[in-house]
Amino acid sequence: MNFFIRLLKWLSPGMKIKRWLFLSWLGLCFFSLGLILLANLRTPIDIELGIVQLFHEKLGIRISSTIVDIFFLLLGLFLMYYGIRRWFKSIYNAIVPYEEKKLVEVLYEQRQLETGYRIVVIGGGTGLSTLLRGLKHYTTNITAVVTVSDDGGSSGRLRQELGILPPGDIRSCLVALSRDESTLSSLFQYRFSLGSGLEGHSFGNLFLAALNNIAGDFEKAVKLSSRILSIRGRVFPATLQTSVLCAEMEDGRIIEGESNIPMAKGKVARLFFRPEENKPLPEVLQALKEAEAIILGPGSLYTSVLPNMLVEGMVQAIAESKALKMYVCNVMTQPGETDDFTASDHIKALFRHSRDRLVDYVFINDQMPTLLIEKYEAQGAFPVKPDIDEIKKLGVGIFSIPLINETNLVRHDSKKLAEEIIRFITEHKARSYIRYKPGESWKRLLGFLER
Repeated sequence: MNFFIRLLKWLSPGMKIKRWLFLSWLGLCFFSLGLILLANLRTPIDIELGIVQLFHEKLGIRISSTIVDIFFLLLGLFLMYYGIRRWFKSIYNAIVPYEEKKLVEVLYEQRQLETGYRIVVIGGGTGLSTLLRGLKHYTTNITAVVTVSDDGGSSGRLRQELGILPPGDIRSCLVALSRDESTLSSLFQYRFSLGSGLEGHSFGNLFLAALNNIAGDFEKAVKLSSRILSIRGRVFPATLQTSVLCAEMEDGRIIEGESNIPMAKGKVARLFFRPEENKPLPEVLQALKEAEAIILGPGSLYTSVLPNMLVEGMVQAIAESKALKMYVCNVMTQPGETDDFTASDHIKALFRHSRDRLVDYVFINDQMPTLLIEKYEAQGAFPVKPDIDEIKKLGVGIFSIPLINETNLVRHDSKKLAEEIIRFITEHKARSYIRYKPGESWKRLLGFLER
């Protein structure tokens, strides 16, 4: 019954479908007629003779019956092509009314991205969204694992007042992965500057909070937002448990709350959650298992990257994964958090909190900022020094290349960083095929080329 109801809907007035289907059907009729006539070359039938006679009597032109047959074939092909083309375009314009690209371009792009590398990116804050913004142009097989320990600003207020996970970093990653960061994405990032109770909140945070109440679950709210923004990839919170990030400082102080850690003005000895039990999502563990590359950072070391390592089973899942594991080191130090830290200090902190040599390679920026350096130094932030010799002692491969984009902020260039990462993964996978026995090596090589 439902089938017939749906069929009748296709025939409803104003659908702009019937006329093109009819035109395609008419073209098929002409094409079929042309084939039938052409198959009967020896004895032309009445319709051929009639057309030949019409041309001779009315126009004074003598034509053969074979020309008439070919005309029907060509006319049928044209009508079928034009009707199907307009039918597809009518449907496409209804689904994506504001898409400026041609259908074939969108389809080709989507299919190419679907064959991209399976990459898991772990972090939070602006650093993670910057990397995602570049990676989405190479693959849709992206899984972003985002820390949910933020307790400041709009996210902190919503967390305290509504008891939900802080949505800020999740929102930024959703926007970064959206297919087209246009009006809808700008809307999600819009922050209210006026209004009692609204001031300081971003629309995207309020939207996620509303979806959380409607869906009854934060994970479902994120998935619904992903569909609305049409993102290239998936975004997951590192855990669904609400916990407070705490830091034990080297002088013995215990600092509670993510936003309070940089304000403590000391060196962090270790991080932990209260309560300590935090389980990851099964989808995150599965993504880590199937990943071809796992990337940690960039982002605030102690408040964006390392909190993910505190989630139960996360470190073990990363360590057991056969993926290529990388760490993208920050460009600048962060006052109160990584003061005087070199690149090797970042890596040592990562290893200390994971109790394992968790990454095989590190990407370090070696292009020192010049335009905004005085502004940052006045705030207590300095370029992270790439101390290559110390990093080598840690047994980590080094990629020291220019990676920054100086505009109003000094941060990673999303396009340049993603391009270098994808190039490195490709080269690493190509080299890895020679390590296998001949039979298996050929199979792996063919699989690689089929991408």
